[in-house]
Amino acid sequence: MPDTPIRLSRRTLLAAAPALLAAPALARSAGPSETLQGAAFGTGWRVTLPVDAPRPPVARIAALLAEVDAQMSPWRADSEIGRFNGGLREMPVATDTAAVTRAALRLAEASGGAFDPTVGPLVSRWGFGPIAGESRREGWRGIEAGDRGIGKADAGLTLDLCGIAKGYALDRLAALLLDAGTRDVLVDLGGELAAHGRHPSGRDWHVAVEDPREGATGAAEILRLGGRAVATSGDKVNGYTLAGRRYGHIIDPPAAEPVAGALASVSVVADSGMEADGWATALFAAGEGRGPALAEARGIAALFLFRDGDGLRRHMTAALAAHLA
Repeated sequence: MPDTPIRLSRRTLLAAAPALLAAPALARSAGPSETLQGAAFGTGWRVTLPVDAPRPPVARIAALLAEVDAQMSPWRADSEIGRFNGGLREMPVATDTAAVTRAALRLAEASGGAFDPTVGPLVSRWGFGPIAGESRREGWRGIEAGDRGIGKADAGLTLDLCGIAKGYALDRLAALLLDAGTRDVLVDLGGELAAHGRHPSGRDWHVAVEDPREGATGAAEILRLGGRAVATSGDKVNGYTLAGRRYGHIIDPPAAEPVAGALASVSVVADSGMEADGWATALFAAGEGRGPALAEARGIAALFLFRDGDGLRRHMTAALAAHLA
């Protein structure tokens, strides 16, 4: 689909609910629903489901998210990833950590290196992340992962799973709810969402992709999930403007610096949260020059939003059309 300008109507603005990058558009058709919520990963989680629907105790949700944090957080020196980044050449890890690392390496290969889980030192150098050190030439190709262990060719290599681990945690949280008997639910983990079943009103779950421009409010698009997940990557929240350029936390690996250009956000709808999270990161890192073509070639349902003067310009892949509300 060709690039088209966005003009936000009052109807679209009223349909959105506030969140970091995407949120449930519940206001359009209210039903008998309730919300559970809490804190995790320096952000929050929220579960929207019908009143009286079965659900696990909130303590179980908190414990699950704490487990993922203890395994994969680069902000914690005592996490598995934190210890690996401390100079170990190889170490045993939980099967979850190994599985997410393998998924990150597959995504790096599939994206032609646009997704690179070893760019943590560059993220830190530009003022966004906790991983000290120097980037290494071998990058992601120097990382190995088996069923219960991870290793690296150079002791100085580091691993950062932040571009995919939150999506994995979203999948785990959704699975916990389904195992408890919840059938109709919308799960929000820091702005990444997974939907199952139907909204209490009987329609599909609708979510709003936030206007990604600095200082802007409201929705840029409303998506219909229909049993899938959506994730958005952009530079609105984790970014700063200097000398007219927007600098964000997502690194363009070949350039070894934050993604440059007019691209403001990429939203991806996929079968799993981990897939949506990882590809949203990869496509944003690929930038406006490579991202849309990569998404089309891989058949990914993606929405690209570009800064265009005082407005926005968008590019939707062919696969996204089925998810427009």
